[in-house]
Amino acid sequence: MTKTTNKIFALIIGGFTVFTGCGDDDEDNPVSINAPETYSFTRDGQSTVSFSGQTTRIKMAEEIITALKTETLSEVRIDAMFAHKKGAEDFDNATLNASDKSVRSKTAASSDFFSANTTEAAAIKEEFDSWIVGQVKEVFPNWETEAAAGQPGFIQEAGGGSKRYVNAKGLELNQAFNKGLIGALMVDQMVNNYVSTSVLDAGTNREDNDAETFAEGKNYTNMEHKWDEAYGYAYGTSANPADPNRTIGSDDSFLNKYIGRVEGDEDFEGIADEIYQAFKLGRAAIVAGDYAARDAQADIIREKVSEVVAVRAVYYLQQGKAGLEASTIDRASVFHDLSEGYGFIYSLQFTRKPGSELPYFSNSKVKDMLERLMGDGNNGLWDITPATLDKISGEIAAPFSFTVDEAGS
Repeated sequence: MTKTTNKIFALIIGGFTVFTGCGDDDEDNPVSINAPETYSFTRDGQSTVSFSGQTTRIKMAEEIITALKTETLSEVRIDAMFAHKKGAEDFDNATLNASDKSVRSKTAASSDFFSANTTEAAAIKEEFDSWIVGQVKEVFPNWETEAAAGQPGFIQEAGGGSKRYVNAKGLELNQAFNKGLIGALMVDQMVNNYVSTSVLDAGTNREDNDAETFAEGKNYTNMEHKWDEAYGYAYGTSANPADPNRTIGSDDSFLNKYIGRVEGDEDFEGIADEIYQAFKLGRAAIVAGDYAARDAQADIIREKVSEVVAVRAVYYLQQGKAGLEASTIDRASVFHDLSEGYGFIYSLQFTRKPGSELPYFSNSKVKDMLERLMGDGNNGLWDITPATLDKISGEIAAPFSFTVDEAGS
């Protein structure tokens, strides 16, 4: 079906109808876009939504971060999980073992940021490799050793709380990996790849979408599928993927979890719905052939998902600062907060300013912030000062519309 300017499409979300125009006679032939109540799109009674690859990678990533806390596993085993090959028995889940997907292959692999920057992409993949090596060779052998400045091992939260396992500088490498992967995989693939025109409009995708020419053997167009894949990196393991905000924050350990955490802060209430509505409207715009409306929603997704990463980076730095300023310092709790903050800072290089080709923070700026986070003394987080945490927090908040106080509480 060709989308022409005199076709009328209805979009009703929360009681609102949105009209857009396409072609030269927009004023005479406004186009409105029909979005369903939930992320449910069908053709001839069959769903056209597909993001199984994203579900698979999220599940693989869940097993990897569990492996990084299993001190009996070898580097070879965890490396194989990260760079999985089809048929290898790397996971507990047989379906994952049978998959030709891997986490490492899609880490720092977006079209917009890394297709022409393979050197940086390789360096980022190697960073994740190094966190696996450090966990296995430095932390695992000291699993039963109490940590101290310069000494890897465990450190227990006050009152018999959780044990945290840190390297010689007080950093939980498993947290750096986990939170860093939110940016390098989920955010990068979403905002710099699958909602990008370089992917959505690749080849004959626009013409095929206008003509309803489907991907081979499928009932959806390539463009529809690419947008769904972006959606899958946020909602791919949701209890109800079509209506995911009912359980937002509870469905994975990655982007979904932290959209939920930010939504739970009254200063940012509504952000989960903004992201979800943008995905729905963008997908409906693709069905309607309104690519300007699609791209406007892509920019909303970029802005709000980037904000989630930045808010959590500031939150964990400020929680760490509060712990340092307490009458009795619980270093295990402080190190845990700052290790999560470290990973979210790392993820900032994969964010995307709407309407631009740039991240909110460059790779070099992220490296600078991480060096300062670990650089108040020779022993990394053992030497961190509240002043350093405030300085970095302010730098992260500056490009956004929130304050350090709003994010840090």
